[in-house]
Amino acid sequence: MAVAIDHGYLPAGRYVLNHDIMHCTAEGVAGNHLYSGRALGISEPWDLIQLHHDLEPLWPDITAHYRRIGLSFSENVIWHLHFAELGEHIGFQPSVFYFGPEQCHYWGDRDWLEAVEYINSKNNFIALAEDLGVDVPKTLCFHGPSEALVADLGEMVFPCYAKAAVSVAGVGIYRCENENQLRDALGRFDDDVPIQIQEGVEAVSFLNIQYRVVGRELVRLAASEQILDGFAHMGNRVPASHEPWDSVEPMAHWLVEQGMKGIFAFDVAVMQTERGLRFPAIECNPRFNGASYPTAIAHKLDIPEWSAMTVETNHRNLSAIDLSGIEFDPRTGTGVIIVNWGPVLVGKLLIMLAGSPAQQAALRLELETRL
Repeated sequence: MAVAIDHGYLPAGRYVLNHDIMHCTAEGVAGNHLYSGRALGISEPWDLIQLHHDLEPLWPDITAHYRRIGLSFSENVIWHLHFAELGEHIGFQPSVFYFGPEQCHYWGDRDWLEAVEYINSKNNFIALAEDLGVDVPKTLCFHGPSEALVADLGEMVFPCYAKAAVSVAGVGIYRCENENQLRDALGRFDDDVPIQIQEGVEAVSFLNIQYRVVGRELVRLAASEQILDGFAHMGNRVPASHEPWDSVEPMAHWLVEQGMKGIFAFDVAVMQTERGLRFPAIECNPRFNGASYPTAIAHKLDIPEWSAMTVETNHRNLSAIDLSGIEFDPRTGTGVIIVNWGPVLVGKLLIMLAGSPAQQAALRLELETRL
């Protein structure tokens, strides 16, 4: 089945952007309530955007930054995050981080909701992959930990991962080096939580494969390589070392047929085997993800090489961060762009470095001296 390849981002139209993550993220992480600001870089002047009211003092600095670098954005701000706005503006479509039950309540698209909720279960993901012939790691799925504890786990290869079938931000995922650690991990789950036990893949790298849906058409959006610190995801870089679209495309088509809308992505491992490269799919993120926002900015500013990562800063205001001489210059196509700006209030930023790998390295060294 043919797939379109597109260099734009959101389909043409007017949007109400509400990219609050508080309804679908782990609790207790500092600054999560400030993430709605990430959507500013993907917005256009004719859109409406909902932002947390705590971001209002940062507005003059982030908009001045975006004007200097030539990035278009919406100035039509609604300073609250209630999802009721999604259905209150005639002629506007919703753009949300995650289309869940509350979003569906105000924008009634049951097919979209059911597609998201189905594939958001890692156990459903494995079952669908097996039905469609998509390569995945060896995985055992269970209705709960009690079922897993009495199962024959003799064929499981260690290290492995015990995972909640539905988890966010890595919460509910445990790496187990032996059977004792596995049984200990299983004891940490509530008995009514569906889980899976998955072999650990010996990957040389991990990829993020993004799609978007335009009407009923599947569009390849971007393949990026994940930047990891141990097992922690720190960011993404483009171009990726590989772009194995065919490894996940049957699942992508299935999702569109079921009613998926907007942006979604797959995590894919890159494994070197005796028979050559293998690209097992790990999971599907039926939503925007951390790579989506720098990808959007790269598309809008025509940036072919970039990396984006979360950094810490001693500053608590954008005005205190000096980007003179390293800020993105549209004439050269290189420089620093602030993507997720709200968490500066708690000492964090998602920044994007545009340019060749050598230019990115130099920019990061200089930026670190200013943070």
